[in-house]
Amino acid sequence: MPIAITRTVSRSIVKCELTHLERTFIDLEIARKQHKQYEDALKFIGCEVISLPELPILPDSVFVEDTAIILDEAAIITNPGAVSRRPEIDSVAEVLQNYRQLIRIKSPATIDGGDVLVVGKKIYVGLSSRSNREAVEQMQNSLKEFGYQVVGVEVTGCLHLKSAVTVVSADTLLINPKWVDKNLFAGMNFIEIDESEPFAANGLLIDDKIIYPNDFPKTAKKLKKNGVKLVLVDADELAKAEGAVTCCSLILD
Repeated sequence: MPIAITRTVSRSIVKCELTHLERTFIDLEIARKQHKQYEDALKFIGCEVISLPELPILPDSVFVEDTAIILDEAAIITNPGAVSRRPEIDSVAEVLQNYRQLIRIKSPATIDGGDVLVVGKKIYVGLSSRSNREAVEQMQNSLKEFGYQVVGVEVTGCLHLKSAVTVVSADTLLINPKWVDKNLFAGMNFIEIDESEPFAANGLLIDDKIIYPNDFPKTAKKLKKNGVKLVLVDADELAKAEGAVTCCSLILD
């Protein structure tokens, strides 16, 4: 049974970090209701959900993906690009040490988990406002013994690499080609998002199903035509905080 680590939406979510979106009102009650629906979707797929307690003074702490990178052999504890998010990592590391060997990224390297796309033994790291080349180098050195290749890729127009591309099957990526170059992912097949839905490239693959937002019906139709099994959730409230469905959990197989 996969384990999904989540965290309760912070009451201070309205003070979240924003890079590419204008600040708008976030309804805490709606955000928590949608997050509960997300956790229910994880359970429906077959995950054991470990819900961590709220961190009231850390606005972005619901986005646990950014604190760690989960591999079969180890868990990498990140050094988030936004300084305000660094206090989130220790409580996540405390949980993960029960399941994985821990590897820590150290300054001057910075990296958010949302910038990391794992495809087999190849790890793509988005070179964004949150993640840098020093992190790529540290990860490559730390993971060499496990046979991983770590590659930095340029991202434009969005917060994280996984805002632009996510895995929907072993050999297929869902991608917004305006935000990341398809040619960087040699040997992969692609499903392109509908152009009218630029934020539609983020889906969470667990086993053979994808947790996916209700907000992108045109891209969802494309995915279904390609045989992708969707579990749809409402996610528009946390999207106001530049969050997406991959952001809200850490998955351990």
